[in-house]
Amino acid sequence: MTLIGELGERELIADFCTFIRKEGSVGPGDDAAVLTNGTVASTDIVTFDRHFPAGMTYEQFGWHAAAVSFSDLAAMGARPTGFLAALALPGDLDAQAAYDIMSGISQCAEYCGTGIAGGDTKIGPGVVAGTALGSMDGRRPMLRSGAKPGDAVAVTGPLGGPAAGFISLELGIEADEARQSLYVPVPRVAEGMALAESGAVTSCMDLSDGLGTALNTLCSASNVGMDVELSFIPRGPSVEEMAEASGKSEEDLLIGWGGEYELVFTADPDRLDRLYDREIEFHIIGMVNDSDSPQLIDGEGRRRIPYGEYRTRRSGILHPRRRRLCVRPMPAQVQNSPGAVRQMRIP
Repeated sequence: MTLIGELGERELIADFCTFIRKEGSVGPGDDAAVLTNGTVASTDIVTFDRHFPAGMTYEQFGWHAAAVSFSDLAAMGARPTGFLAALALPGDLDAQAAYDIMSGISQCAEYCGTGIAGGDTKIGPGVVAGTALGSMDGRRPMLRSGAKPGDAVAVTGPLGGPAAGFISLELGIEADEARQSLYVPVPRVAEGMALAESGAVTSCMDLSDGLGTALNTLCSASNVGMDVELSFIPRGPSVEEMAEASGKSEEDLLIGWGGEYELVFTADPDRLDRLYDREIEFHIIGMVNDSDSPQLIDGEGRRRIPYGEYRTRRSGILHPRRRRLCVRPMPAQVQNSPGAVRQMRIP
């Protein structure tokens, strides 16, 4: 008998693809599916026991549940058109927590330019499954395949903030901005659409599973290699401080962790001016080559970049499920409204 934990997520999905009937012009293997009618869709699951670090509110948990799927649309360059939310919550959970989770989901959808189209609610173990729907609006979807030797490798923003946030929780060190990047990840939907419209991008992926995993995935899908300069990777808040405090390397925080929601992409170097013309923020971190793997270059030389480990669970930092929420009290005039939305601070 082979256990799922021994097999691993990537191998399990690869095995599924050997016997399922595939549907759509872009199917399993990219950040989102593109159906034959043009609809773009992506589904993700978050759980209380894996995705609920200390200090996170139920509202932020709801935001996160939606953000993971909207980030997949961003990686394709799609415009969000709706969100389906399925909640399986413990029967002994305070009802206010359910309202807060749904509030967070709704706020994230609104931030991404859309709303809630439907869903389902059941008594269950503490799981939220969300499906983000979108449209390419005539744009070609950005895929994980397509990178070519000579292309630039770039990211849309600083990395390592969520890792620094986790470490700050472990060590009990204040790092508000890093923790905020962990609790309220921002899907780069506008950047994704602009990248797709530019015609300069040859491949793209979001960084929810970390830079190391993303670079390996792009290389495998495109049959290329990459050289990435460690010093070129933009640092998020508190990365240097938390690396020093924990005895970990900055490389580990920047490359080996997940929970990032920036985009990594490759682009034709002769078309980079199109990105500048659209005022897209991006940071070139390396170049595609004709080898077969991503390599990291720093003062110590060159070495292969391994797949990262999406680390969301750490002993002692997860909240018990009955933790009473409400970071901010509701305004008096809406305290009796169960679905009242409180605006969260977005990084």
